[in-house]
Amino acid sequence: MKEVFLSVVIPSYDEMANLQKGVLDHVKSFLDKQNYTHEVIVVDDGSKDGSDTFIEDFVKENKTFRLIKNLHTGKAGAVSTGVLSAKGKYVLFTDMDQATPIEEVKKLLPFFEEHFDIVIGSRNSNRKGAPWTRVLMARSMMLLRSIVVGIRGISDTQCGFKIFKGQVARTLFSRLKTLHNGFAKVSGSSVSAGFDVELLFLAQNMGYSIKEVHVSWLYVESRRVNPVGDSVRGVADLLRIKRNSLLGKYNAA
Repeated sequence: MKEVFLSVVIPSYDEMANLQKGVLDHVKSFLDKQNYTHEVIVVDDGSKDGSDTFIEDFVKENKTFRLIKNLHTGKAGAVSTGVLSAKGKYVLFTDMDQATPIEEVKKLLPFFEEHFDIVIGSRNSNRKGAPWTRVLMARSMMLLRSIVVGIRGISDTQCGFKIFKGQVARTLFSRLKTLHNGFAKVSGSSVSAGFDVELLFLAQNMGYSIKEVHVSWLYVESRRVNPVGDSVRGVADLLRIKRNSLLGKYNAA
């Protein structure tokens, strides 16, 4: 069996609206044109809108795609499940809405030749199409993240487009899963700002080199974003990460 060059992990929770727009067809069309082997792992996070059945039917017709059905553990749990089952030399996770389109991976891959372990997409100050509430949330999170957690040299932790060397991904996400004693089942939508912050903070503490690269990004309306509730949870996540840091839980093993 040929080595898989790129694994693409896509978490999915009640994503029927995006699926019906043909996002999986778009991802497949792009990857099929590349001169490397690939796999796409869609992790259904306990969807209730029938999107798991939609994906199941798609996978039957597209052999480079596979579906993993997860308990509803939120984005962190879904992404971790996908990454830990990935076989690729490089592992990318991206969002189903494709706010950053799959084509942007072409900008990130070359930096592995410069010996970076992780390459992350960055929107910098660009939030094209985003309402002012989302812009305010993003800028407030950046400020608080810097004050409370102190991640070094990264301006945008939250862009959902990140790629890792395969072994780095498996080591990092195994450690993250252990820190959480697995991921507990949640109710409702759970897209925590803390996931990306904790992931990158842990990566830096483990000594991995990270490159931030500007990517295209277009705001996609989401009913899951609650400016007040998400902001409160974001602050709570930062405080939890700070507490864990003070307790030495992120120190390199």
